[in-house]
Amino acid sequence: MRKLPVFLKQYFWDVDFNKLERTSKTFILKRILDRGDDKALKWLLKHYTKDDIQKLLLTTRDLSAKTANFWADLLNIDKRKVVCLQKPYSRIQFGLSS
Repeated sequence: MRKLPVFLKQYFWDVDFNKLERTSKTFILKRILDRGDDKALKWLLKHYTKDDIQKLLLTTRDLSAKTANFWADLLNIDKRKVVCLQKPYSRIQFGLSS
């Protein structure tokens, strides 16, 4: 079990931090990219790759637009491929027909 350093605990207030492992990559990346400070981001970049971040940007809608824009620019990713920057799917409201 590879535990996270204690200084990251503040970003995982809603889960049992002692049970969280580095292998929970997607969850950890989302939280630290969206909410982390410089120290947390430096830790993240030592333990996960830029490819990990790119894959996350291309597959998740759970990041803020601000975070997604920043990392897309930094990693030179086409923003049209960043799913959380795309217009969300909106269903036709109940009772309307074409």
